Amino acid sequence: MSKSSKKKQSASSNTSDAKTAEVVPSSISGAGKTAFKPKTPEEKKQVHIDGIIKTVVASIIGIIAGVIIFTQLGVGDAPEIKWYAILTIVAALSYYAMRLIFPLVKINPKDFGFKDWFYVEFIVINFCMVTWTLLLN
Repeated sequence: MSKSSKKKQSASSNTSDAKTAEVVPSSISGAGKTAFKPKTPEEKKQVHIDGIIKTVVASIIGIIAGVIIFTQLGVGDAPEIKWYAILTIVAALSYYAMRLIFPLVKINPKDFGFKDWFYVEFIVINFCMVTWTLLLN
């Protein structure tokens, strides 16, 4: 190869390196995905307050459900009544109750993902079972 062809080849490799250098940062930053935006202290505080409100609402619904189950079923030792059916009904009713209550306390339930609903339903079932157990003793 002549010197001029080597220069042309190196010049073309430099431009391809420049192109890859431009592409690499965009692929590392996750092209096509939303970039991570740091939250301001006000946003962090609002997220924290929303989390507390979600937990309190779910806890209150769970306590109310536990008291209602105790007053209606008592020990619940009837063979035709299954405890897992009761908890499924409580979970379904609490889901719809929270879909109505959350907008009243300025939380948008449409922003909830599976993890959020799983979290609040777990709290409802947990508080329901604990309340029912304490009232049985």
